[in-house]
Amino acid sequence: MRRRYFVKSGAVALVTMGLSPSFLRRTAMGMDLPLAQKGKVLICLFQRGAADALNVVVPHGERAYYQLRPNIAIPQPLRGTGAVGSTGATGAIDLDGFFGLHPSLAPLKPLWDSGLLAPIHAVGSPSATRSHFDAQDYMESGTPDAKGTSDGWLNRYLATSGTCEQCAPTPFRAVAMTPQTPRILEGTAPAVAMNSLDEFAVRSGGGDQAARLEALYRTGSADLIHGTGQEMFEAVKMLRSANPTQYQPQNGTDYPKSQFGQRLKQIAQLIKSKVGLEIAFADVGGWDTHVNQGGATGQLAQRLDDFAKSIAALANDLGEGMENVVILTMSEFGRMARQNGNGGTDHGHAGAMFVIGGSVHGKKVYGKWPGLEPEQLYEGRDLALTTDFRSVFSEIASKHLGATNLGAMFPGFTSAARLGLLA
Repeated sequence: MRRRYFVKSGAVALVTMGLSPSFLRRTAMGMDLPLAQKGKVLICLFQRGAADALNVVVPHGERAYYQLRPNIAIPQPLRGTGAVGSTGATGAIDLDGFFGLHPSLAPLKPLWDSGLLAPIHAVGSPSATRSHFDAQDYMESGTPDAKGTSDGWLNRYLATSGTCEQCAPTPFRAVAMTPQTPRILEGTAPAVAMNSLDEFAVRSGGGDQAARLEALYRTGSADLIHGTGQEMFEAVKMLRSANPTQYQPQNGTDYPKSQFGQRLKQIAQLIKSKVGLEIAFADVGGWDTHVNQGGATGQLAQRLDDFAKSIAALANDLGEGMENVVILTMSEFGRMARQNGNGGTDHGHAGAMFVIGGSVHGKKVYGKWPGLEPEQLYEGRDLALTTDFRSVFSEIASKHLGATNLGAMFPGFTSAARLGLLA
């Protein structure tokens, strides 16, 4: 098999899968590889584009909300059993008499009812930026307004966390279901990024092709990616031994066919395959709703429908395994409190997050509500920030993952009182 064909066919495709030669040398051979913490898994889901927090976790008890959004506000929860009012408008799903979920988030309501779901409102970055690029960078690096940070906060966790003596070295301790390594996992600690498990297996070679490639590297004939071929095969062998391609979801789970839904399915596969997964990451775009955002129906509603169904499927599939899993959702910032002239919303400030898991103190909306009256808005236009995202991240890292070096993870941040999200 000629090297030129090997490169052209993308049999290994290190770049597109986010694998570097140094990563492979450290992972599959067990050199300088942090050992996977046993049992606990954190799944981070990034809503890129700035999700509209006010229409996601709806403050239906706030009069000013309806004054600011005469055309796109989510109607108040409907009385009785009807889910749809006489005008055809769907009401918010009430949570606590003041807050409710967007009606498209109905698949998440059972998680609330069972105490697994905890929304956080008026949460986000203290940075005043309304740039998507900068705000995402700050949230993933964990250092607001510090553009010089070279690594992501999850990578710093991996690099500074303790080891598990009972755990075996694994190249799959941190996996992003993305084409390239996301900012949040960039750094010195190993991490894998891949579009899908199928792509990882197929593009890494299979059958006779795999044997030929392995022989090629064993003989030292290939100097293109010198020293990494055997390591790649060891990683692929480990994944194949778990046979994730034959995975069947449990509990009657039917994942959405969307890219996001299928990526969450594959995260469940990795968790159940016992390959040592501790950190999983996926992102989904489509939240930048400047025009024709819609209210109970429309553009945002469609995006939330897939988002909710995918997350609900993941939780249902994992079943009792959710006791060891925390799902954390985030978006770079929220959107302007007042609707714009195009039936949408412009870039704002504070947003909303969801924390889901068996150890979560659910059935409560966390965060201090700042109000939406003119004098309560940030810069006279946005939902004000009352909870720094680092408070959420650090609490989950310490309580769920057992992180102890929070100062290294979030340099310069002195955490306020904990929210009490987790048991």
